[in-house]
Amino acid sequence: MDCCTLSNFSCCESSYIETPSQTCPICKHQGILVKNFTVKHIVLDEYLPQIGINDYFLCTNPECDVGYYQGENVFYKQQLKVPIWLKKDANPKYVCYCGKVTEEDIIDAVLKKGAKTLSEACKITGAMKDCKCEINNPTGKCCAAVVKEAFERATRIKEENRDCLN
Repeated sequence: MDCCTLSNFSCCESSYIETPSQTCPICKHQGILVKNFTVKHIVLDEYLPQIGINDYFLCTNPECDVGYYQGENVFYKQQLKVPIWLKKDANPKYVCYCGKVTEEDIIDAVLKKGAKTLSEACKITGAMKDCKCEINNPTGKCCAAVVKEAFERATRIKEENRDCLN
């Protein structure tokens, strides 16, 4: 199923109930709840025995080296299989983990390959095609909003370039 063809991105929506956030034990920044299931797919295999059965929080501070935490149990960015897109030093900076599509790929689709709509950019790049965000995206949530942000950034860049030429 192609998420881009759906107006509400329902294939990626989760019925998971949000709970109040806990702060990161290192930076004290608020985190977002991530299912244990997702953490087990993102943490390097050698750390799987340390995960346990509880859900975790993802540290959303771009400057912090913490990936996931649950109480004092912490998994750092280096202990994860993929970079977390919202971290300052994420490389590559995926906007779609299922398709391994980066922000630069979306921008390139708009600026160099002529994508005029989000759907066209997704077709060109392969973004949001597989919809396995729960196991591929470190947040455990659909990447649609992040892909859309990248597309909107690309269209702004295109408009700014057009304005400069006129």
